[in-house]
Amino acid sequence: MKKIGIVGGTGYTGVELLRLLATHPDVEVTVITSRSEAGTPVADMYPNLRGHIDIAFIEPNAELLGACDLVFFATPNGTAMKLVPELLEAGVKVIDLAADFRIKEISVWEQWYGMEHACPNLVAEAVYGLPEINCDAIKGARLVANPGCYPTAATLGFLPLLEANAIETDGLVADCKSGVSGAGRGANAAMLMGEVGESFKAYGVLGHRHLPEIRQNLSEIASEPVGLTFVPHLLPMIRGIHATLYAEAVGETDLQQLFEQRYADEPFVDVLPAGAHPETRSVRGVNHCRIAVHQPQDGDMIVVLSVIDNLVKGAAGQAVQNMNLMLGLDEAAGLNSVALLP
Repeated sequence: MKKIGIVGGTGYTGVELLRLLATHPDVEVTVITSRSEAGTPVADMYPNLRGHIDIAFIEPNAELLGACDLVFFATPNGTAMKLVPELLEAGVKVIDLAADFRIKEISVWEQWYGMEHACPNLVAEAVYGLPEINCDAIKGARLVANPGCYPTAATLGFLPLLEANAIETDGLVADCKSGVSGAGRGANAAMLMGEVGESFKAYGVLGHRHLPEIRQNLSEIASEPVGLTFVPHLLPMIRGIHATLYAEAVGETDLQQLFEQRYADEPFVDVLPAGAHPETRSVRGVNHCRIAVHQPQDGDMIVVLSVIDNLVKGAAGQAVQNMNLMLGLDEAAGLNSVALLP
């Protein structure tokens, strides 16, 4: 059994990691840290884990974390970069679920995240953890930057079109909606049910931290800079992201065949039949991205619909998928559950 540590286990991504790892056949969570909850049994905070996780939160401990095969950081932006170098030196593999290693251009990262990077020398080494693009690199990595939730949904939706040079790259639009768990577990009046219930709004229209990450991904795929408008929205639900993506077609392409062939061997991307409309509830609690591609009225505009669970394929599930690849395990191990309905 591989020994796994989690730094920062009290947030939504932390407990989602625990839920997935609790039934994983090949790993054991041996360390989970929380400065605020040190000494508290995990199952006391998260009763759904009673009978599955029987350890308590501890203060961050370099020695115990250094004895793990792999450590997840489910911490706020800016935390992992301070601790990762010591763990890598100890021979521990690391997956950061925050944004510390996602953006390759340090000045861009510092601009969007408002702090100086603590270990810029490791950013170039870090592998961007989207398995559908970087599977082989992830297998050999010691440091993986787990993608953001919006970037995962948007990148997977645009990917086949950009690879096939089937769309114009200067006018891409990502119109994305997320459930409130994307804002994290911290107390925030704007996220109260009385504030978000029976309402719907856009936010971050002038600039969102995931914009440079999405743009970086799409530009690398296209091998040229892309023009992208990204508008996130808040939905009055707990889980899920729905990305509606727009691009102008170049020439004639069998879009359904293009998507089906591109994702034929990807275990966690499901291309729906022509004419389908994926629902966020169809991925609730699972590591799948479900995609449908349309060309309305046979016009020039291509519309891609991409749905994920923001806490699973958009965070913890994708991190477990990356862990499996890094540790030489079955890519789908621990991730074969069925979505929750209703």
